[in-house]
Amino acid sequence: MNPCDKWYNKAREQIFVKSEEKTGLIHLLIVFLMAMLPVVELRGAIPYGFAFGLPWWQVMVASIIGNMLPVPFIILFIRKIFMWLKDRNRFAGAIYRFEKKLEKKAEKVVRYQMFGLFLFVAIPLPGTGAWTGAAIAALLDMRLKNAFPMIFLGVCAAGVAVSVMIYGAGTIFDVFAG
Repeated sequence: MNPCDKWYNKAREQIFVKSEEKTGLIHLLIVFLMAMLPVVELRGAIPYGFAFGLPWWQVMVASIIGNMLPVPFIILFIRKIFMWLKDRNRFAGAIYRFEKKLEKKAEKVVRYQMFGLFLFVAIPLPGTGAWTGAAIAALLDMRLKNAFPMIFLGVCAAGVAVSVMIYGAGTIFDVFAG
């Protein structure tokens, strides 16, 4: 084997190994970004990470951080954004409808206060989660220092529940399938 072939094969191996590492990082970044989306949150980000074979703990950390990143901004600014949007006639009706939905969901949180906020965020069902929980906290005038820890604990609990469902089901499927 001549020196050029040797160099070519070594470079080729390094490129493919590096590209696999980059692909894993790209998918982890996608998990992080998906978790920041309002409807998807970590309930969609964790299955995505599982589908691409990422380690469960990396997916959990990336999705929890991604899911929590918008929370303080929602709690602090959503009411001001709603007021601004209501001033524009085009958005006023949609904002009023959205606030009515939040008020209905907030009834469950009001009954149990902070624990209610935790439970609301922790149950991985459609219409619950960090975004809605943060919007409810803002609607109920909860302080950031009180609401943020409960939302964080709820996101962690939801992350564990979704991970156990996804990674556990995948493991059970692997055992029975082959």
